[in-house]
Amino acid sequence: MKRALTLLLLSWLATACARGGESLTPAAGCIEAKQATSAPDAKENAAREAAAGTQSRLARANGVQLHYLQAGSGPPVILLHGYAETSRMWLPLMAQLAKTNTVIAPDLRGAGGSEKPANGYDKKTMAQDIHELAKGLGIQRAKVVGHDIGLMVAYAYAAQYPEDTQSVVLMDAFLPGIGDWQHVWLMRDLWHFHFHGEVPLQLVAGRERIYFEHFWNDFASDKRHSVPEADRRFYAASYAQPGGMRAGFEYFQAFEKDAADFASLAQQKLSMPMLVLAGERASGTFLIDQGHMVASDVHGVVVKGSGHWLMEEAPDQVIPQLVQFLAPGAT
Repeated sequence: MKRALTLLLLSWLATACARGGESLTPAAGCIEAKQATSAPDAKENAAREAAAGTQSRLARANGVQLHYLQAGSGPPVILLHGYAETSRMWLPLMAQLAKTNTVIAPDLRGAGGSEKPANGYDKKTMAQDIHELAKGLGIQRAKVVGHDIGLMVAYAYAAQYPEDTQSVVLMDAFLPGIGDWQHVWLMRDLWHFHFHGEVPLQLVAGRERIYFEHFWNDFASDKRHSVPEADRRFYAASYAQPGGMRAGFEYFQAFEKDAADFASLAQQKLSMPMLVLAGERASGTFLIDQGHMVASDVHGVVVKGSGHWLMEEAPDQVIPQLVQFLAPGAT
């Protein structure tokens, strides 16, 4: 029923915006939707990357061209972004980690400046992308961090390549196939996990920001202190690139396979140190409990007052936790 109502609402909004949105206020999304169809602001983004001391690069790995950011020197750390964001989300953390580490932040297969192939969006395959990228960069063993979809890729990386993973960080979402995963907090919006295919793509075309505002606002503890405006413009424009929304939907369409894969991988518990960070007003202790199901050395932290967008909502809590855990010699 909820999915049907959502589709009806999006259909109405699509028609209204197509007619010019005369009966809609700007807050309803027509103005923002038109902005989202433009290309990402490359100049503004380059300035942000330069301020964080990062370099933007391309490499081919596992048959896919990946865009990634690199900064610093020292023991390697790999940062994996989540849905509705790109590697850009990590810039504030990269500026800190680069003082003591080599930091690599890829755009996942299908996101940002990376290639958007027709398939390969199960998290085991996406982890293989990152592992091949790391090997191509001469990285033999790394600490791996993931948020949202990125945490699923980080877990798949650690589980497939335990000898190459020094430690792992999982940040607010859940692991498909582990425990009572179908009743996690994020499942209150179950509709979007099934929102893929030709009709959904047509409904969001040119209205990408309307769609993403739901996540940035409703998954936050306070939408006024969630993903910043400049980042919203960049992410919406980034996903509006050809193939971007289709690829993003594929992350969710792969959950059934991910669940089967993770249930199998979890039969062998991870032994490397694991840090789990979860928003008090998002995952709560759920992801921490899942961490204990898949690993034997787990430290869980509930980030007070935060919703899902940990890096944006609670940087003063989250960045020090990450810097401490990822520091050379810490784990």
